[in-house]
Amino acid sequence: MGIRLKTLDDVRRYLANLINRVERGQIDPAISGRLGYLCNILSGAIKDGELERRLEQLEELVEKQEAKR
Repeated sequence: MGIRLKTLDDVRRYLANLINRVERGQIDPAISGRLGYLCNILSGAIKDGELERRLEQLEELVEKQEAKR
């Protein structure tokens, strides 16, 4: 099983580790570039998911406030 990247902090730690491995010559820079690109896509998806969740929470609050009126 691979590394689980569920949060932006997970992605940040993974990228830091990846950079360190490239600097030590443990991983091909071309591969690390591809992995970094995928991390960028994943970061965007995580941000979008968090934003969607927060928007849903706000919509629920507004509905509750309107129902009280």
